[in-house]
Amino acid sequence: MTIHIVLVAPKMPSNTGNIIRLCANSGAQLHLVRPLGFELDDKKLRRAGLDYHEYAHLKVHDDWAMTKQALQAAGCDIITALTTKLSKPFYEYDFSVQKTDHTDNQSTTRPSSNHIALVFGSETAGLPDDIRADIGADNWLRLPMLADSRSLNLSNSVAICLYEVWRQQGFDGDEGRSIGYSTLTVYDPK
Repeated sequence: MTIHIVLVAPKMPSNTGNIIRLCANSGAQLHLVRPLGFELDDKKLRRAGLDYHEYAHLKVHDDWAMTKQALQAAGCDIITALTTKLSKPFYEYDFSVQKTDHTDNQSTTRPSSNHIALVFGSETAGLPDDIRADIGADNWLRLPMLADSRSLNLSNSVAICLYEVWRQQGFDGDEGRSIGYSTLTVYDPK
């Protein structure tokens, strides 16, 4: 199963660079939908992505129609829109890789072959109404925030969502060799 991250008209190269690094480290496929608010060789983009560009699976599309066509060709059966408008909580959506099969009067659980796409709008405008409508209101999701909050940073939102989907898939592909900042040390004052 592959997780596809879609950024529609991203504006900030530093956010996109961070997301490139995130996708490279998690095995996610990144899709950028034009217009981009920067050039792909932007210094801020390269700095934020460090040397991970060569490891990231990155595709650039001219518009949403081409992006959706590419997602469908890649086997994405689940396409979700991350939006604050009239959406349901992200954590109530089941992205797990298990499906129940009820053939021959027996119930068995088997891995799903679905690929998942998480679609995010730009930092300034969010996700356009026509794309949200095309994805469908049943697949509009939001991250929890306090009532007076407007939005979260795009790269932080992608990280939260990507890791929750990957967690529900059992961190498929992780071999337990993580080092560096991904290693968590808990301080015990005793």
